[in-house]
Amino acid sequence: MAEINMTPMVDVMLVLLIIFMVAAPLMTVGVPLELPKTNAKALSAQKQPITISVQRGGEIFLQETPVAAEAVVEQLKAIAEAGYEERIFLRADSAADYGTVMRVMSRISAAGFKNIGLVTSQETAGS
Repeated sequence: MAEINMTPMVDVMLVLLIIFMVAAPLMTVGVPLELPKTNAKALSAQKQPITISVQRGGEIFLQETPVAAEAVVEQLKAIAEAGYEERIFLRADSAADYGTVMRVMSRISAAGFKNIGLVTSQETAGS
């Protein structure tokens, strides 16, 4: 037989495509945090919001980039496509310092951004 059988190669490529399609959304988690749990319903969003994360040690991240507390507003203005109407999600570890979270939120609010949401995880029946 002088020709190459393409069927096994196509099968392998399709399996790899399915694996990457399933795994890709799981890799966009961002900064690892232990979010507080609530009974609030999940919001539906048409476009990806800007995410600001505060870790338990007080480290602040804009998307996945570490940023100083003083520079949050300047960098936020630089990446906000919709200007002051941009949707901003503030994620904070449940063990993070409350004062740090409120300082970050007040800086964002004082800069003119009014569409700020606090992110929590869904509370389960046992917790």
